[in-house]
Amino acid sequence: MFTRRETFGLFGYAALLAGASPARADDKLVRSDAEWRKLLTPDQFEILRRDGTEQPFTSPLLHEKRKGIFACAGCDLDLYSSDTKYDSGTGWPSFWAPLPHAVNEREDRSLGMIRTAVSCRRCDGHLGHVFNDGPKPTGLRYCMNGLALKFKAA
Repeated sequence: MFTRRETFGLFGYAALLAGASPARADDKLVRSDAEWRKLLTPDQFEILRRDGTEQPFTSPLLHEKRKGIFACAGCDLDLYSSDTKYDSGTGWPSFWAPLPHAVNEREDRSLGMIRTAVSCRRCDGHLGHVFNDGPKPTGLRYCMNGLALKFKAA
């Protein structure tokens, strides 16, 4: 079984397949809440800036099957290749690996459980959570809020 840390190195090829460029660590984007509110819909603000969660089975991106890149709806950073997307049956867009250096992970103890929250490396927007019940080759399920993402067709 692969660990999360290994997925960045081992599956960097997903970025090459999709034509994405890896994120750079020095690309940090910081905005005030007022600036974010001007750029995002109220629902996107709640998810990306307040760690909210959209209702399952409501995202149009859940059924997106075209080749391309799923990017952060807040800052446009490329996050996931369509080559790693799969139907997890959970009601949220799911991926088995992020693009290299695209996301951060942190422990989340909200809702009386321990989970791993996933955020955009550039703007620190909340994307969703990662679980250890995904498919091969990583065994991981990056379960993302569709409103936190935007799709860029290849």
